[in-house]
Amino acid sequence: MSLFETFDLAGLQLPNRIVMAPMTRSRAPTEVADDLTAIYYQQRATAGLIISEGAPISREAVGYAFLPGLYTERQIEGWRGVTSAVHDAGGRIYAQIWHVGRVSHVSLQDGQQPPVSSTDRPAEGPRTFAYAWRDDGSVGFVAPSVPRALTTEEIARVVADYAHAAKQAIRAGFDGVEIHGAHGYLIEQFLNPTINDRTDQYGGSLEARRRFALEVVDAVAGEVGPERVGIRLSPLAQLLGAPAYADNEATYFELFAELSKRRIGYLHLSDTGARAGSPVMTDALLRRVREVFSGAVVLAGSLDAEKADRLLAAGLIDLAAFGQPFIANPDLVERIAIGAKWAVPDTATYYGGRAAGYIDYPSYAASSEDAVASPIT
Repeated sequence: MSLFETFDLAGLQLPNRIVMAPMTRSRAPTEVADDLTAIYYQQRATAGLIISEGAPISREAVGYAFLPGLYTERQIEGWRGVTSAVHDAGGRIYAQIWHVGRVSHVSLQDGQQPPVSSTDRPAEGPRTFAYAWRDDGSVGFVAPSVPRALTTEEIARVVADYAHAAKQAIRAGFDGVEIHGAHGYLIEQFLNPTINDRTDQYGGSLEARRRFALEVVDAVAGEVGPERVGIRLSPLAQLLGAPAYADNEATYFELFAELSKRRIGYLHLSDTGARAGSPVMTDALLRRVREVFSGAVVLAGSLDAEKADRLLAAGLIDLAAFGQPFIANPDLVERIAIGAKWAVPDTATYYGGRAAGYIDYPSYAASSEDAVASPIT
């Protein structure tokens, strides 16, 4: 296998195995995807599959300002323009549906209400932030607010919000949906026993801690079909206030086995240690994933073309996801194909703003400078 072989993703034919990973860009001032959003994704439609930025499933789910959600009619119409643009360019696109849980701020919530979580303890630690309104009225990174724990009865409503967003994603023209269950957000806040201090049926044992994740998957699959569902998870990660814990591997491998029983389309693994030079998704771990999960396996985490091809050839993954390289390289697929260097993204324009640093990166053919390689994700 190689990056440029085709792949059948549960009936969706992909022309290559290069995935554009989901990336928050905060470019929608009205929280509705607009013409710039459509141009951004259409420019990158040569990817075998695009996974959209995380789209909040409700107002309560928001953790970053200026995100295009998937819960109002205007938002659905906005995304319809994006999916049409991608399909017109020959691409395929999944919507990532997202609830940040406690990694939010009262300025993003209706009525300045506290965010919700599995717990009432705040998300704390290095690089733990929401992107929200500061006291001076500007927008930037702020410490998450103290959350309140969801009541047992409320959890069914949150599960229904995921299912509703998935249904709206298909109405908006997406080819499928990815559930964001990684990086310390709401689903991981239930999975992680150092965060989840509940005493009801959603806390305590491993079976109880995974209950919320599986209820979400079942509800989403019930709306769109299991073959059109993926889930992003980050085993062994320590992001956004999610500490390490002893039975992390056991938690995730039990979850992988349950997901396999449900025959969902794919499992998207985010290797959060790779960027720091210490990958956690080793060959041995990926081999074990293959043993318990029967669907397609997607890997993201500081991949370059050489490493991706090696993992594909070894049969350890089916699809390779690239994140930040797609920001500055809308033609990343073509650059990989011809061995061209990768342009370096401007980190100052990752979040907020409009066209600059969003849709104005030139293709390799149009660039007058020889860019420096930057194989990071």
